[in-house]
Amino acid sequence: MNKLFTSILMTAIPVLVFSQVVIAPRPGQTAPTNSSVSLEFGNDQMKGIVVPYVKASSAQTPVPDGTFIMDPSDNILKFRQNEMWRDLTGPATKTNAVDTSIQNGKMGNVRAKTVIGVNNQTDITPGILILSDTDKAMILPKVALPHLMIKNPAAGMMAYDTVNKQLAVFNGTQWSFWKATRP
Repeated sequence: MNKLFTSILMTAIPVLVFSQVVIAPRPGQTAPTNSSVSLEFGNDQMKGIVVPYVKASSAQTPVPDGTFIMDPSDNILKFRQNEMWRDLTGPATKTNAVDTSIQNGKMGNVRAKTVIGVNNQTDITPGILILSDTDKAMILPKVALPHLMIKNPAAGMMAYDTVNKQLAVFNGTQWSFWKATRP
């Protein structure tokens, strides 16, 4: 019931948040791990976050760099960089096509928006969850070996693999892994 109430509340009205946020904090945790964190997910070792299902071709324009979407038209998790979409997962094939029927026929509430950080009352960036601070970052859910630990991942899921120290993204049928390379 709490999840239903929270979902309704988050989509029915725009929410303005004025400070740093921790979702599913560790026992006793009341704030993010440091002052450079805008949004942090707790250490539930079995869950990731799922980005919105949005067709890249129909995304609101202008689309700001730093945007993540799961594009149901080609079943690829995408990241906006230098005003272009960058694929984060490999293309789906006929043998590993993603079932996105859960989203078919669904319409989002265009007024639903949560802004965390400064300028939260005046921010006009299109999106559902906006982290508006320019000096803070988001910490993804930390999961040891997410491809093994997350038993039922959803298309568009992301987590940070604490064992291999890399970004793990799921396109609905397969995991892709991204590790930073040093120049």
